[in-house]
Amino acid sequence: MFERILTISGKPGLYRLVSNGRNMFIVETVDATKKRMPVHSSSQVVMLDDVAIYTDTEEVPLRDIFAKIYEKENAVLPFDLKMSTPEELVEYFAGIMPDYDRERVYLTHIKKMFAWYNILVENGVVDFKSEEGEQGAAEATTE
Repeated sequence: MFERILTISGKPGLYRLVSNGRNMFIVETVDATKKRMPVHSSSQVVMLDDVAIYTDTEEVPLRDIFAKIYEKENAVLPFDLKMSTPEELVEYFAGIMPDYDRERVYLTHIKKMFAWYNILVENGVVDFKSEEGEQGAAEATTE
């Protein structure tokens, strides 16, 4: 499910891929409105499954970070994103990912990531396990 969630440059929020055609995608908002719209191939569209955060040693997929937050909170973040200070946001993120690359991961990235996390959890998209992890777990149970 997570691999069908998109972000579109210049448009707020997150979108779910409904179908794709020759020169466009049909997407719907992840929020409760479920508003559908076409997105042309000239728009910059990124699947959340392709987004990763830099650490000192590697890139960590966004779904793994969301899984860590969900494991810790089991719900929406415990703070108001708009009312929190930059220091509070960075401190919370450092608690989740202590080895993130502080030179390449900016406050704007952290804010956007937390906003996306809240949108997903508020709308019931909480399956943050990777496809590989699910396959490995399935193979372990069949042995």
